[in-house]
Amino acid sequence: AYAFARLKFPGRDVMFFIYLGTMMIPYHVTMIPTFKIIKELGWLNTHYALIVPAIFAYGAFGTFLLRQFFLTIPKELEEAAKIDGCSYPRIYWNIILPISRPALTTLAIFAFMATWNDFLAPLIYINSDELKTLTLGLATFQGTYATQWNQLMAGALIISVPVVLLFIFAQRFFIEGIAMSGSKE
Repeated sequence: AYAFARLKFPGRDVMFFIYLGTMMIPYHVTMIPTFKIIKELGWLNTHYALIVPAIFAYGAFGTFLLRQFFLTIPKELEEAAKIDGCSYPRIYWNIILPISRPALTTLAIFAFMATWNDFLAPLIYINSDELKTLTLGLATFQGTYATQWNQLMAGALIISVPVVLLFIFAQRFFIEGIAMSGSKE
């Protein structure tokens, strides 16, 4: 995202739009190839099947979100660092990364919520009851002929607690990002 926002190189915009175009490919199209890869790696019915694909799931969206945030950072900060002798990696590590904490927090919250609420991937990759996620466990309260509403609602409340706690914790970073975007210093 930093390279797409700040560095000038031939084909940058074309590469960005092609990369962004991958967001238009629905998960259901890549589901079977991903399943075959996970099966060949021997990750079926393991935690790897849930963790590794989730790491790469927000690549294009995360790049787009961070690129848009990086475009709002004044170029004068980078120019001053270049004058002081900083290289691009050091500019990124010491200047851009600390400033982008609110955007990174937002991306982390989006990724966490999507992974936490994911039903389809665990349904496909996990077979044993010991490894099933909470969303799959919640689905067991719904039967064909009857639904255990009291247990279903209690489970839904318990499942939503970590997301609410994460939002309460991360709200500080959202407010910090709003305060930083309003300053002209």
